[in-house]
Amino acid sequence: MSGEDLIWMRRALAEAEFGRGYVEPNPMVGAVVTRDGQLISAGYHGRFGGPHAEVEALRRAGGQARGATLYVTLEPCCHTGKTPPCADAVIASGITRVVVAMRDPFPKVAGGGLSRLRESGIEVEVGLESEAAQRLNAPYLKLLSTGRPYITAKWAMTLDGKTATASGDSRWISNARSRSMVHELRGRMDAIVVGIGTAIADDPRLTARPQGPRVATRVILDSEARLSPDSQLARTASEIQVIVAVTERAPEERKRILADLGCEILAFAGNGSVPVEELLDELGRRRMTNVMIEGGGRVLGAFLDRNEVDAVDIYIAPIVEGGAPAFTPASGAGHALMSQTRRLERHTTSLIGADIRIQGIFTPAWRKGE
Repeated sequence: MSGEDLIWMRRALAEAEFGRGYVEPNPMVGAVVTRDGQLISAGYHGRFGGPHAEVEALRRAGGQARGATLYVTLEPCCHTGKTPPCADAVIASGITRVVVAMRDPFPKVAGGGLSRLRESGIEVEVGLESEAAQRLNAPYLKLLSTGRPYITAKWAMTLDGKTATASGDSRWISNARSRSMVHELRGRMDAIVVGIGTAIADDPRLTARPQGPRVATRVILDSEARLSPDSQLARTASEIQVIVAVTERAPEERKRILADLGCEILAFAGNGSVPVEELLDELGRRRMTNVMIEGGGRVLGAFLDRNEVDAVDIYIAPIVEGGAPAFTPASGAGHALMSQTRRLERHTTSLIGADIRIQGIFTPAWRKGE
């Protein structure tokens, strides 16, 4: 494959990004049609249940697709789901060469689309920018591989690592621009998770303002069902879903009051904390692909201890609180040695006004051994 191939595949990856937040639990996919080094058309999977990227690009290309090259970020499907097989559309278009970034591990595809293209006489090449394609669709791949959603942890903190003052005050650590970016991220999530401590202390709505492409379910880890019926979460439960995750410690009367307000009571066995793995298994069964952890320290610590955090979005404000560290981003068991800690595999740093934003991903524990 040539340098020209690399240029067009990167264009296809950029096209795929336009579907973020709209296509889940489907993967984001982009496609580009070219001939003789010239762009003919481009397309992307724009919404769940809508036309796939290849079909969009081929529709725009029309008769110019005959004899052309198709670049696509994920193997064309070969089964009938919400749409007909994309492989058949590629074959019918007259495309003579297909460059694919990565094979689709979805069991109903899993190499079948590539085989169908090759059997029809189309030249097929696979693997160009495969790592970028895997990063693009890490949430889809994790859900497919483990049955659990992709977890992004978000927090804001001071220069000395505190997420609130000793009194619990946290409004506001980050600036208005940073907070607007958090709202943008919320608008792409299937669920937002907080602990009952955060729900009581902050009385948040946990909504995206303005609303994004998705409306996140609010999930409260509340083993004793302590969420106040007067809280913003409980009072808006009939409008936007609220799941109160409880254990056997929760009194029946409290659960009934919250259920009557529209909260879904998700009960787990045992008298301890809400079990992280079982919670994620349930969210995965509901096909939730992206979930954000917003607090507090005990909740994030519990997810970190179980290697269930995949990415971070951190805002560091240029302020120093001082005093004892009453509130930190993560508690939990932690690690005894620095050599045992998890290090970000890839990260970016940017300035948002005076705030420092760090975004990064961890080495995916769920992909070890593949």
